[in-house]
Amino acid sequence: MRHTISPFGVIYVNFITLVMSKAYRIVFVLRAGTFLPYKARLSACSRSSSDNDSSRSKFSSVTTNDESDVTVTESEPTKTDFVNDLADSLLVRRERWALAKAITLAESTNLVKRKEAQRLMSMTLEHLKTTESHKKFKSSFRIGLTGPPGAGKSTFIEAFGKMLTKSGQQVAVLAVDPSSSVSGGSLLGDKTRMPELSRDPKAYIRASPSSGTLGGVTRTTNETILLCEGAGFDIILVETVGVGQSEYVVADMVDVLVLIIPPAGGDELQGIKRGIVERTDIVLVNKADGDLKIPARRVRGEYTSAIKIMRQRSKVWKPKVLQVSSKEGTNLDKTWDLLQEFKSTMITHGLFQAKRRQQQRVWMWSHIQDRMLEAFREDTHISNDIQLWERRVLAGTVTPGMAADALLEKYLPKGKHKHESKFVKSRWMDR
Repeated sequence: MRHTISPFGVIYVNFITLVMSKAYRIVFVLRAGTFLPYKARLSACSRSSSDNDSSRSKFSSVTTNDESDVTVTESEPTKTDFVNDLADSLLVRRERWALAKAITLAESTNLVKRKEAQRLMSMTLEHLKTTESHKKFKSSFRIGLTGPPGAGKSTFIEAFGKMLTKSGQQVAVLAVDPSSSVSGGSLLGDKTRMPELSRDPKAYIRASPSSGTLGGVTRTTNETILLCEGAGFDIILVETVGVGQSEYVVADMVDVLVLIIPPAGGDELQGIKRGIVERTDIVLVNKADGDLKIPARRVRGEYTSAIKIMRQRSKVWKPKVLQVSSKEGTNLDKTWDLLQEFKSTMITHGLFQAKRRQQQRVWMWSHIQDRMLEAFREDTHISNDIQLWERRVLAGTVTPGMAADALLEKYLPKGKHKHESKFVKSRWMDR
């Protein structure tokens, strides 16, 4: 007799198939019901089993006990290599979704995801080295854009990025958004100021939260730059959060640092002050349009005078000051010419790749500091001591430095910490 499956029966089978595909180390027994006769039910389960096998599911066999039970047993899964598949999609096929997934993987703090991200980064570095040896290789250009809040960085990137994509450049924008010190969240609204560039097929915009990292960048911005280069983008624009005079971490991950300031950026004294201006290669006075043209011209003259009396970081390049208008597109082409001049100068004198190698060493030590702090906070042997010394610091019975010395003495191996305070050991260790 031919059996037909009712619509409700189809829903029943689909639900059971979904449950089986998501379960882990559980044996399901599907009881005979009134929805499906035995043979039709067995046939449906067998089909679902074969479908799951073709997609490398955890379940691979179906056995029957009697006419009322169908038991699905579990076997060892055949896992696909997620990292290899992602690397192939990112580095070979250069698919945009793969770049987004790779950046998310690099930003993860999960230990398993972190190891997968390290594997992916190793593949990316190997791919970039292989590509660099090719005669037609075109080196990427990492441009850092920083400045105070309200300087017009996002608006400048929108106009400047569109100009670059029209000339055939592949542009990746890494925008860092400040994270709330209260909730920890970020608005990530930089794309709202780049409506045209975000729709450009030759551009890619990724907004990431700072997550408490100082200096205007994220903890993984350096890795994200490499992933973008592996995906085929030759111009990398790194937009920092609104920064102050002492926040210039971005200078250690880009080829050229561009400081964008508004027409009301202060007087000549602001330019002389040590800090971010000292690390800047190009200064752009933005919003030089309308009623702000005259103030922009004045600020340009003041910063030009200030840079002349500052000690130069490079023997082959002197910082330049230029006024631009993102709204009217004024001097955007001159800005690109100035950036190209900087790059060619650095390459001619053998400083371009040397600077990148030095930056890798800087970020190695930065990661060491982050990992050491994480390991210290997560060490179960001193977790109680941390709370104890925090209470003593809050109570004012010890100074923060004394508490830090005491905790490090217990955390580090004996003989490694030579700066222990004898006063702390004699007076507070017995409390």
